[in-house]
Amino acid sequence: MEAVLHSFHGRNAVVTGANSGIGRATIDLLIGRGACVLAVDLDVSQLGGVPAITVSADLSEDSAPKRIAEAAGELGDLDLLVNCAGVGGSKRIAETDDALLDRILGINLRSVIRLTRELLPLLRRPGGAIVNLASVYGEVGRVGTTAYAASKGGISQLTRQLSAEVGPEGIRVNAVAPGCILTAMTRTKIDNDPEYRRAMIAGTPLRRVGDSTEVAEVIAFLGSDQASFVNGQIVAVDGGWLASGGHFQE
Repeated sequence: MEAVLHSFHGRNAVVTGANSGIGRATIDLLIGRGACVLAVDLDVSQLGGVPAITVSADLSEDSAPKRIAEAAGELGDLDLLVNCAGVGGSKRIAETDDALLDRILGINLRSVIRLTRELLPLLRRPGGAIVNLASVYGEVGRVGTTAYAASKGGISQLTRQLSAEVGPEGIRVNAVAPGCILTAMTRTKIDNDPEYRRAMIAGTPLRRVGDSTEVAEVIAFLGSDQASFVNGQIVAVDGGWLASGGHFQE
């Protein structure tokens, strides 16, 4: 029943951040439900066994959006764009030099705006959908996450802005805001940073780390016809972390 409810048979999707984590889980799910997927990452060699069309691209490069759009145009009308690519490594503002600032904002925010702008003409009207990857750190203040939090807060506002701008054309724009999800980017901090583990896991009412597939399920819903009246929303997939204020619970 689930596959029928969120079927993507005959649908075309572009997913960035394809190699691992939430992006990879989303690609696997969409393909499993019938979608034709264009998978984008810096190095797509890890996707050799995945039945997806692949494009290797550094999203921070000026030429990337056009190359991705050319590949996507070969598919026909685009039904879904999932902007999953992102980087971490944020620090306190005093330790945030220009190189780190440019890297995080460039990948997490600027590249999303540029790729979305390039792919918008390909999105089906009506019925196209965009799902962005925000973060709980974009919704609250958290020490030591200056550039990352700013980039994800920008994604949340971009989502709201675009939902108003392209909604009249029948294109929906939403975002997911993951909490503590076990990915390659978070594994090191979960394993080696007791303060992070205390703040994120013990501050989550469900008292566990989330899985990438749990985020992918929400992305798939937001990109499906079943979410046809959901627009401009930032959906937290965080086990209740935001609702509880991220407070440590004994």
